[in-house]
Amino acid sequence: MSNQIRVGVIGCGVISATHIESYREVECVEVAWVCDVKEDRARGTAEKYAVPRATTDYRELLADGSVDVVSVCTDHASHARIVSDAFEAGKHVVCEKALASTSNALDSIIASHAAHPELAFAGIFQHRFEGINRVLRQLVADRAFGRVLTSAMTVHCLRPNSYYEDDWHGKLALEGGSVLINQAIHFIDAMAWIMGGVRSLCAIKDNLAHEGVIETEDTAVVALRFIDGSVGTMEATCASNLHWEHSLAIHGTLGAVEMRNNKPTKVRFADKQAEQHVKHLLETADNPEGVAGARSHYGTGHKAQIADFIDAIRQGRRPFVTGEMAAHANQIVLAAYRSADENRWVDVPAPMEDAAVVSTR
Repeated sequence: MSNQIRVGVIGCGVISATHIESYREVECVEVAWVCDVKEDRARGTAEKYAVPRATTDYRELLADGSVDVVSVCTDHASHARIVSDAFEAGKHVVCEKALASTSNALDSIIASHAAHPELAFAGIFQHRFEGINRVLRQLVADRAFGRVLTSAMTVHCLRPNSYYEDDWHGKLALEGGSVLINQAIHFIDAMAWIMGGVRSLCAIKDNLAHEGVIETEDTAVVALRFIDGSVGTMEATCASNLHWEHSLAIHGTLGAVEMRNNKPTKVRFADKQAEQHVKHLLETADNPEGVAGARSHYGTGHKAQIADFIDAIRQGRRPFVTGEMAAHANQIVLAAYRSADENRWVDVPAPMEDAAVVSTR
């Protein structure tokens, strides 16, 4: 592969702009193709970003041997087929959340990459690139909280009925769910990553405010048992009067931190010197520069994740967030749906790590 990397973006919905803008910031990267099943949307995106080629058939894009990378930005249910076909065509793949809408589809994606370990594969979980989440993960790993006892994550947002007027949101066969698999999954990933992974869970879910509009849940609460033995909760709704608010709290035997919208609201430690140190770390944590104009709840990590992915290809290393690593949050969500449907505790597979060394072709 030459130093120039050519990219195709499959799916021209809202998130595609963030991918395209992120690629445009990386040196010697060209977005050469866009694809969408709606021709007017594909051509409109190509026109807006001066992309040379547009198509309604992703297989036409994959047949172009000069394309090195594809970003998959389509509905959840289509990811498995597109990702598998992309690997078969020899492309490195970035896939938006959620990787898959079912466990079988998720297994298929992981297996398709296992058959092509020379290719880079990343799942988009941009919050892992935000400085404050990295600080929290390191504090947990360093046992700064002592024995972690509880953690709690909330996501409160509003998705009006009009949000579900497209072809796939709110439809079980295409989205796989609603608030957990879509709005909350980024924060589920951040929490699970910070805490070291989820072992088991028990969930309840319901459609409390979108009856007759969606087939899936708009509200859910999940009880968690983490791998380290601590317990936690996740609460999410997309029927809130709040436009967007998220929180994370970690409480241990030596101290506690509470966050709201990525800002510390409480830092309390028995050792006041330790408390000041943690405050300083949280208040000075660096966040990467975000994509101009991107929605605030996306956070600032997309551009950093895309840059890391391109660098991983050039360096022949794995990305910071491989598809295999991104699978854990997906498994948590799918386990939560199974738990709620079957009214029981469900085990969650441990986080995977991929040791693949990719080819620079």
